[in-house]
Amino acid sequence: MCGVIGIVGKGNVNQALYDGLTVLQHRGQDAAGIVTYHKGKLFLRKDNGLVRDVFATEHMLNLRGDMGVGHVRYPTAGCASSAEAQPFYVNSPYGITLGHNGNLTNSKELKRELFTTDLRHMNTDSDSEVLLNVFAHELQRQRKFRIDHNDVFDAVAAVHRRCRGAYAAIAMITGFGIVGFRDPHGIRPIVYGKRETDKGTEYMIASESVALDVLGFELIADIAPGEAVLIGRDGSLHKRQCAEKPAYATCIFEYVYLARPDSIIDDVLVYKARLRMGEALARKIEREWPDRDIDVVIPVPDTSRTSALQLANELGVLYREGFIKNRYIGRTFIMPGQTQRKKSVRQKLNAIDLEFKGKNVLLVDDSIVRGTTSQQIIQMARDAGAKKVYFASAAPAIRYANVYGIDMPAKNELIAYGRSDDEVAQVIGADRVIYQDLEDLKKAVRKRNPELVDFDTSVFDGRYVTGDVDDAYFQRLEEIRNDAAKEKRGVHNADVIDLHNSQ
Repeated sequence: MCGVIGIVGKGNVNQALYDGLTVLQHRGQDAAGIVTYHKGKLFLRKDNGLVRDVFATEHMLNLRGDMGVGHVRYPTAGCASSAEAQPFYVNSPYGITLGHNGNLTNSKELKRELFTTDLRHMNTDSDSEVLLNVFAHELQRQRKFRIDHNDVFDAVAAVHRRCRGAYAAIAMITGFGIVGFRDPHGIRPIVYGKRETDKGTEYMIASESVALDVLGFELIADIAPGEAVLIGRDGSLHKRQCAEKPAYATCIFEYVYLARPDSIIDDVLVYKARLRMGEALARKIEREWPDRDIDVVIPVPDTSRTSALQLANELGVLYREGFIKNRYIGRTFIMPGQTQRKKSVRQKLNAIDLEFKGKNVLLVDDSIVRGTTSQQIIQMARDAGAKKVYFASAAPAIRYANVYGIDMPAKNELIAYGRSDDEVAQVIGADRVIYQDLEDLKKAVRKRNPELVDFDTSVFDGRYVTGDVDDAYFQRLEEIRNDAAKEKRGVHNADVIDLHNSQ
């Protein structure tokens, strides 16, 4: 999970890119980067850290130009070195920079192919660099001094034929324009919009519609699965379906946790989907737990608030805010290591004793992944005086690894893997655990858009929509994704910066 943004404007776009990245900060806290184009040159600043820490005034002044791409990174592969911060760059052909959200499932094979057949060198372990080089090679095969939008779309079509997995990407072709494209399953989200200025129409492509809203852009549409949208530097807009058999299989976890509630993904308002998740979970509790003794419903801030409030209303139970969140601690789910995640929970939340003391409490969270955070939160509730602590998840039990860009690790690190609901409750210290049913979750999201026939629900049911994930792949995945491997790689890689770097 990362955040990408691209703008073709009528004046300097550096501030708009910066502001857009701050809105997408929830999608990645590990690194940030911006590249802009001005008078035949590219200017880049990228480094580890939050957007506000990576870009100082001197960097912003150097990021000149009316066209650019930005990225916030959340690592699932590779390492946490700033060498893997994006956007990435290749000078041939034309000079191309790219920011990518997702994960390629055949990156190992592609990397070998790129080296032996396409004669291209990879400088990092990032699959985003692989995606960039595949796109660049296919565009180079056009063998034209001046390209047009059809050449770009032909290159994207070739990317679809070669690449498997999840990718929502924005590429900037030096002096020509930016192109946004989405894998044939549409696993990760990406949208585009426009705004009118005194100088003319400006266009923007971003991971979530909320970035458009904040900057005053009007949402035009989602980029459909397999589709590409090209915005020329001259202000022209072209789009084309580039995949042979596109079909929606959007990652349903975007609606559960990843996206902001005020975003619209594939014509579904995330906030409304989460309300419906709360309703469905309440109906399950009424159906399966008629003798419940819940005194109060308390959300685990922030993502679960919407579902928890609707659940409480449906059950006719008091809703209270029992935890106060430290706004200066990042999202623990996307921190790059279990040690760091575990350490931050107590720093992140503090319980209000009054809302817990002597009560039977139902805590509601968006999901339960490793269980470590849930365990600590439940203990905090008990320490605050709760008589009983029940735990409800707005998502089904997560029992399988994610291979499409979310850091849900080796399955043996998942709390629900190989355990029943009662066993999960025992491990995390809850008196009872209640999970959402998968079909109810699908209905909660699909209600607004019946075209969403299928979803990527692999973390819940082990069904991988790209059809290319086998035991050997999981074995490789576990070797690089488990927490011990991440901590070993850590920040030991050298820091490498390309282009006219504005550091």
